Amino acid sequence: MMMLVLLTGAVAGLGALTLVLQFDRGTGTAASELARLDAARARNKVQDSLTADRRHRDESMRTRRIGASVWTALEARGWRIPAGIRADLAVMGRSVESHLGMSVLAGVAGLFAPTVMLAPAVAFFGLSPAFPLWFSLLGAVGGIVLTTLQLSGEAVERRRDFRHVVGAFLDLVAMNLAGGRGVPEALSSASQLSDGWAMVRLRDTIESARLQGVTPWAALGDLGEEMAVEELRDLAAALALVAEDGAQVRDSLSARAASMRQREMADTEGRAAARSQSMLIAQLLLCVGFLVFLIYPAIAEIVGI
Repeated sequence: MMMLVLLTGAVAGLGALTLVLQFDRGTGTAASELARLDAARARNKVQDSLTADRRHRDESMRTRRIGASVWTALEARGWRIPAGIRADLAVMGRSVESHLGMSVLAGVAGLFAPTVMLAPAVAFFGLSPAFPLWFSLLGAVGGIVLTTLQLSGEAVERRRDFRHVVGAFLDLVAMNLAGGRGVPEALSSASQLSDGWAMVRLRDTIESARLQGVTPWAALGDLGEEMAVEELRDLAAALALVAEDGAQVRDSLSARAASMRQREMADTEGRAAARSQSMLIAQLLLCVGFLVFLIYPAIAEIVGI
C-alpha cells in the first residue's frame, strides 16, 4: 500500500513539473530572445567541414533533436555545459546536442532496464516492488554518468593522438619556412601532407580562416582553445611572433616539436610503467591465492574445520 502511495505521488509530481516547464516561457528581454533564436538556429544548422572532414555525419538527426530540446531548456534556465565537456566534444568531433541526446537515451535505458530484468522476480518470487524502483533510479543516473565518462576516456586518447600530429606539423612548418615560404603558405603546405583526422582538422581550420579573412595562426589558436590543446595555442603564439615582429623562430618551432616528442615519450613510458605495476600486483595476488590454496588443508586440519 505504501509503495502504491509513493508511486502515485511520484507520478503526480512529475505531471506538475511537466506543466510548469510547459508554461514557463521566461520573461527575457528582446535582446535575450533574439540571442536565444540565433543560438537555436546555430544548433540546428548542418555543421559540415570545408574539406573531407564531416564531423557530424554519423550523428542521428533524431538524437540531435532530442539534445537540442534539452539544451534549449537548460539554457533558458541559465545552465551551461561545463568547459571540459565542451573541449572533449570538440576533440571527438561531436555536437553538444548529440551528447545530450545520447545521455537522455542512456538515462531512459538505465531507467527501464532494471524494471524489465526484475519484473519476473516481482511477479513469481514475491520480491518487493521497491527494489526495481531504486535500481531504476540508479540505472538512470548511471546511464547519464557513464555517457560522460566514456566521452572523457575517448577524448583523452584522441587528444594524445592530436598532440602527436601537432608535433609533426611543427616540423613540417619549420621545413617550409626554411624553404623560403611565408607563414600562410607554410601552414597550408604542411597541412596538405596527410589525410588523417587531426591533420584534416588543421587543414579545415586554415581553409576556414582564409575564407573568413582571419589570420591562420589566430584560427589555430582558437582551435587549441576549443580543444584544450596547449601545444596548438603555443604554436599560434609563435607564428604570430613571426608575422608581427619578423622574428626567425624556425629553430624554435623545431625545438618545440622535439620537446613535444620527448614529453610524449615520457608519457608513454609512464603509462607503460603503470601497467607493469598493475601486472605485478596481479601476479602477487595470484601468488597469495596459490599459497592460501596450499596452506588451507593444513590449517583446516589443525583448527578442525
